[in-house]
Amino acid sequence: MGTPMASVRPLLVLHEAGHDIVVVVTGEDRRRGRRAEPSPSPVKEAALGLGLPVAHDLAAVRDSGADLGVVVAYGHLIPADLLEAVPMVNLHFSLLPRWRGAAPVERAILAGDTTTGVCVMAVDVELDTGAIFASIEVPIGPDETADSLRDSLVDAGAGLLAETLGAGLGEPTQQEGEPVYAHKIGQADLELDWSRPAGELERIVRVGGAWTTFRGRRLKVWAARLADGVDAVPGSLLGDTVATGRGALRLLEVQPESRGRQPVEAWLMGAHTEPGESLG
Repeated sequence: MGTPMASVRPLLVLHEAGHDIVVVVTGEDRRRGRRAEPSPSPVKEAALGLGLPVAHDLAAVRDSGADLGVVVAYGHLIPADLLEAVPMVNLHFSLLPRWRGAAPVERAILAGDTTTGVCVMAVDVELDTGAIFASIEVPIGPDETADSLRDSLVDAGAGLLAETLGAGLGEPTQQEGEPVYAHKIGQADLELDWSRPAGELERIVRVGGAWTTFRGRRLKVWAARLADGVDAVPGSLLGDTVATGRGALRLLEVQPESRGRQPVEAWLMGAHTEPGESLG
């Protein structure tokens, strides 16, 4: 059970390992652009390519006769009556109980964590509270983006899932420690407040979708790196460098409103920035 690209590799690995996959449940076909026709989820495309039956309704799990359900980024809580009928495990992209919830990858980067990981856990009616069958640590590099970290976690998790199921689930252990919740990332989380330290802002950029404003219009920042501090008001634009509350941030790739992504040099040339201008 899963929908986005992060669910595809675990499906492929389980299929390659010879597990009997009786049904794949995924999200409904949806439009990926304004005028596009509805298209299948990445998981549906992969499943159909493997010749596996696909469904969009959880009732298919109950009707399938499956002994076990495997959940990877499905995006919905599983109802209690279905869990009573079919036990399930979930591949979660953090070391629980840290970062329970919808955005464990992004929250780990925002918090400045240097290590995260993947858990194979029992699914229960509460959010990410189930016992742990297996886990593996994954380092977070200093330049790690949410996309690159997710790829690493998916690769590690797919192997861990296949290994854990192949050996038999065994006896799980209860989660230990104080839970920390990974709430869904919103636009407010991605806004660059230039009064904050440069290190925090650089991590927001690495999550993806960071934004600020320039001349009253939104400007996305897709890549940046830390720079030496400058003696200027936070938000001041000094060439390709922006002053912050502590330190400075050098912009590398930006996206003006209604335009494509571009190197900061191209944007500066087209924007004809003037001394004294600022972002935000």
